[in-house]
Amino acid sequence: MSKWGERLKKVEQLAQSFQLNPLAEQYKPRLWPCQPSSIWKLFPRQSMAISFAQSCKETVHVFALEKEKTSLGQRIFLVTSYSELWHYYRTYPQSLMHCYEVIPEGAVCKLYFDLEFHKPSNQGTDGISMMSSLIQYVCDKLMEVYGIECSAKNILNLDSSTDDKFSRHLIFNLQNAVFKDNLHMGRFIHSILQSVLNTPKSSLSVGINSEEKNSDTGTPAVSEGTAAAAGETSGSPEAKRRKQEEKDLSFLQVKNKDGQPCLFVDLGVYTKNRNFRLYKSSKVGKNAAFTVADDNKFIQRPAKGISAEESVFLASLVCNISFTGQRILTSDKSETKKSKTSGADCQQESPTDPGSLSGYLSSPYPEVDSFVLTVVKKDGLVVYDIAKYRWCANVERFHKSNNIMIVVDLKDEAWYQKCHDTECRNFRSSSYPLPQEICVSYIMTLDEEDQAYLMDDAGNIEPSQASNRAPQRTACPEQEPADGWGDGKDDQDYLESLDDFEQKSVDISDQLLLKCMADFDSE
Repeated sequence: MSKWGERLKKVEQLAQSFQLNPLAEQYKPRLWPCQPSSIWKLFPRQSMAISFAQSCKETVHVFALEKEKTSLGQRIFLVTSYSELWHYYRTYPQSLMHCYEVIPEGAVCKLYFDLEFHKPSNQGTDGISMMSSLIQYVCDKLMEVYGIECSAKNILNLDSSTDDKFSRHLIFNLQNAVFKDNLHMGRFIHSILQSVLNTPKSSLSVGINSEEKNSDTGTPAVSEGTAAAAGETSGSPEAKRRKQEEKDLSFLQVKNKDGQPCLFVDLGVYTKNRNFRLYKSSKVGKNAAFTVADDNKFIQRPAKGISAEESVFLASLVCNISFTGQRILTSDKSETKKSKTSGADCQQESPTDPGSLSGYLSSPYPEVDSFVLTVVKKDGLVVYDIAKYRWCANVERFHKSNNIMIVVDLKDEAWYQKCHDTECRNFRSSSYPLPQEICVSYIMTLDEEDQAYLMDDAGNIEPSQASNRAPQRTACPEQEPADGWGDGKDDQDYLESLDDFEQKSVDISDQLLLKCMADFDSE
């Protein structure tokens, strides 16, 4: 076989190999071999970012970014992994220097505090001593309520103080214990600070930090302290205990810029979709980034392959939690007489404990809700509350008393039926795909040019070409610009010449035209 034949055969073999093993549609780089495929998506709205993160098969999280030279409070939202964020966070500190962790609604999270006061309005106040007393009090309450041992060595202490403001973040890295979400956490904190919230000598205003927003609107929600328990006499043991706690917690009372009484603890940061400023980040327009405090006692041995600085970064993330063996702590308003003493009923759950289902009129996904309605529609009856719908695919009939569940798996984009009946306890129906038009992956399938913002190789985050592109419009013929080949008179002359040629060429035979074409091709 000739050399040319051998080369041709190799090319054919390669072509066949590529057909059997096609290249990926899109190359996704990895930071190192163990790193998942790169995910780095920027969104103009928080709700879009959260929806994409929840549907993404990779483990990703949502962060909020503030940019210089934009309107105050305007943020864009980033979806990526912790390791990839850290890689670019230290590579492009200028672009990512105003970064916030988004604590999604319902997310399991670490206990955290935001502490602050205005220094000029609180002359002589020792913030470090106040913080130390608060840490000891909270650790005592964690032991009293949950039986959890804790000390300053379990608490990452970050400092962002200036000459005008004392500002600290405390992130509790407890041993195998986290809160069910930051709403339960907020109830626990309100319950242990109830005595100072009920202090009659001042109408304490709950601190609201403008940097920590909770939703697309950025409106903080504030929970007020409950009133003192009714029916308590001044000489009762409970009244004495409250009075002592009130005295013990009086150090938490500070004054704001206007001289009005408020709390050292910001209670406005325990709301859904909270934006919590990151380690090494500052507010936009400010130069006070969170750093490890000089009095920090938390030390964590870095995992293999992770630097000491990255280890601090990971420990500072409120939602960075390993679910292996974790105790899930809850704090609910009690409907029993316990509310007369503590104001809250604190519990703990196992992450594997099915517990009780919380009922909602809708989920955060209206498209999925609409689809589920079509699944439970039978004989003209639409049952949105599936708890009253009993058709079971396992027995192929309605149960007499027990209801069914429709489970929608957003990551696998499928749904299946389960059952509350004891006979069907372990039953799970076949999985059925969700219609493509309601799948978040379909809705959020964004090519690079479709994103509102992009980050270039230099780390600059700018609006994409697509967001700046003017919408196309259909112009009327008379409004279209003149052709570069000439004006309207040239077009008229061309039409007249063409008409003249057709009139004169009617006598030319088809054979002559074919011969001319053949001669032209031969040349």
